[in-house]
Amino acid sequence: MNNTWIELDVSIFCDNLRQIRAAAHPASQVILVIKARAYGHGLPLIARSAWECGVRRFIVSHLEEARELRQVLPAARILLLGAVSAEMIPFLVSREITPVLIAPEQGAEMSQALIRAGQKMTCHVKVDTGMGRFGFDWAIAAREILTLHRTGVFAIEGLCTHFASAGRKGDAFAEEQARRFATVMDACRAEGLQIPFRHVANSAAFNTRPDWDYEGIRCGILAYGYGGRPERRVQTRPFLQWKTTVVQVRAVPRDYPVGYLSTHRTERPTVLATLNVGYADGFSRLLSNGGRVLIGGRRVPVVGRVSMNFTTVDVGPGSTVRPGDEVVLLGRQGDDAIGADELARWCKTIPYEILTNIRSAVRPVGDGRRQTVFEL
Repeated sequence: MNNTWIELDVSIFCDNLRQIRAAAHPASQVILVIKARAYGHGLPLIARSAWECGVRRFIVSHLEEARELRQVLPAARILLLGAVSAEMIPFLVSREITPVLIAPEQGAEMSQALIRAGQKMTCHVKVDTGMGRFGFDWAIAAREILTLHRTGVFAIEGLCTHFASAGRKGDAFAEEQARRFATVMDACRAEGLQIPFRHVANSAAFNTRPDWDYEGIRCGILAYGYGGRPERRVQTRPFLQWKTTVVQVRAVPRDYPVGYLSTHRTERPTVLATLNVGYADGFSRLLSNGGRVLIGGRRVPVVGRVSMNFTTVDVGPGSTVRPGDEVVLLGRQGDDAIGADELARWCKTIPYEILTNIRSAVRPVGDGRRQTVFEL
């Protein structure tokens, strides 16, 4: 959409990756989670930039994401986390995309298809240690994994799990999940199955538990600049700015109604500015009468309800704001900044949802590594 745009400073992104790499165990590889359009940042640019910074392994959730990533990076190691079926085998094998098996029944179906086709496939296996979403039940996982191994059609390269909560040191349930994972790993090894690539650490676990690095660390939100704190292993920086423009400015009297159902009435004579953004662009309706944006380097409040294509803000009496002025919805302007974590607090959600809901184009800015343009 041309009415809003995002700007990315990929030099900051590469610095984030360097920090993560430097903090990780020397034997551990960074696996960049690039699903959901690279957390709203745009898959092509982020994939290419990560590759230039030395990342060789990537994670996606859906087949179309894997297809797009393979076109962008022909030599990348791609893990497909979402549910796959036997019908996808020809595509996965031909594109060298590695599925993560999530259930014994799925493994049995795929093994039969591989046997019929006379093919073999590299895979990873996910163990459900307590997330309750995907994975082989940890209590019987070793037995089921060994059954898959004995079919002779799977090269089981990796073993993984996902923590339900791992953002705090001393998290008892995360500790229990880690113990369950180790139990499965040890049981497979005892039966002669050595699985060479283990990965359990998401961004939160990586930042708090160095002993869970194993051979791979799955970095998502941390790589995009959120979730790091000074007391943790790394403190990364956001590098996405989301912008729009002012389309109309007008002076209004006191007690002037604004927006659908007139949920806001001005408390004094003031100046209202209408912005070229609405919930169709991902600027949440939950920001109605509560959000803030940056215009002219200062915060101004959203007034009235955010509508489909437009949003109204109160820029104050005597404002010099003009149509065409740049508005920062997310990012920095002057000495102030609004982050996805702050937007998330206003919407009572999480930064992930804010970022992945943005529907805009990337606009070229500056020079060098910051220049690019494509549709998300």
